[in-house]
Amino acid sequence: MPQTSPKLAGLATASLLVLAASAPAAGDSVEEQIRQGLELYQTGELGAAITELEFAISDIRKAMSGRLADTFPEPPAGWTADAAASSSEAAGAAAMFGGAMGTMLERTYSQEDGAGTLTAALMIDNPMVQGMAALLNNPMLMSAQPNTERLRVGRETGMLKWEPDNASAEATLMLDGRIMMQVKGDNLDSPDVAADLLKAWDIEAVRAGAAR
Repeated sequence: MPQTSPKLAGLATASLLVLAASAPAAGDSVEEQIRQGLELYQTGELGAAITELEFAISDIRKAMSGRLADTFPEPPAGWTADAAASSSEAAGAAAMFGGAMGTMLERTYSQEDGAGTLTAALMIDNPMVQGMAALLNNPMLMSAQPNTERLRVGRETGMLKWEPDNASAEATLMLDGRIMMQVKGDNLDSPDVAADLLKAWDIEAVRAGAAR
């Protein structure tokens, strides 16, 4: 059986207990998985401990996604919307990279009397966020983008891109360098509907739900 120093064992035990204490009240299975992972770790069954804790982390991510899904804006007048859900593409990528793709949620909106569509997407701790953060934080880079202008959302700075030839819009907002909120639309009369939907998003609720 692998020998573990008392100091390392103590640190691991403390970390696992903190994780268990921070688990959602509704997540009894999470607490059980963490306890089981701790017991396996203490008996030297490290591979089995990792498996239990990975299941616990997956369930915690699901709980986090449920909270964040509630932050998505309601459909504008004349539009309907599906329920917010994890992106199927993101789920597959996360499985391949061991959860390293972070959290990705989407909600689709459809125009009732037209062909317009909107997709609101929320990305947290995703590698794609870093590249967009560099663009949004550099006024010169942003102004160099074709058909793109600054979009102010409260006290935050975002970006609005409008392609009149194909009636598509893209409104993007970055929070705290790790949270990207984006609305993409097609078959739109103007970019305003995408910009307004982004502005209607509950920013503080997103921050609270994604807090570390």
